[in-house]
Amino acid sequence: MSDCADMSSYLSRCQSCRVESGCFMVYDRPNFLGNQVFMRRGEYADYMNMMGMSSGIRSCRMIPTHRGQFRMRIFERENFAGQMKELNEDCDNIQDRLRMSECQSCNVMDGHWLLYEQPHFRGRMIYLKPGEYRSFRELGLSSTRFMSMRRIMDMC
Repeated sequence: MSDCADMSSYLSRCQSCRVESGCFMVYDRPNFLGNQVFMRRGEYADYMNMMGMSSGIRSCRMIPTHRGQFRMRIFERENFAGQMKELNEDCDNIQDRLRMSECQSCNVMDGHWLLYEQPHFRGRMIYLKPGEYRSFRELGLSSTRFMSMRRIMDMC
């Protein structure tokens, strides 16, 4: 029903789950770090292995409903360096649409977003709430560049 930074206090192991309402991000490391998977209402039995989370769910974050505007500035390089573009809608390929080689840092001003490693909302993803993200390495990710972005609005 809320964020849980370390599921080991409740379960020694979590390999499946059921989302009864709302949306969540689940993580394969404690403290909302590591690989992430977006989950909306439904059952996820033995789904973790398919999504690259063979060690199971270690933490989860509830995604709040957002009814306002969406605004995010993305930057080609870490620490808000390189080319910058501002988004207020989904972008399925930053290379084709924005003529940017990659996104390595961003500032989320409004709304909640999912960033994907590959174009067309594919590959591993990260969830970003409003805030400054100088380096995606700080989130405990192996990949630090992202190629497509999606607003979390009517998904939950």
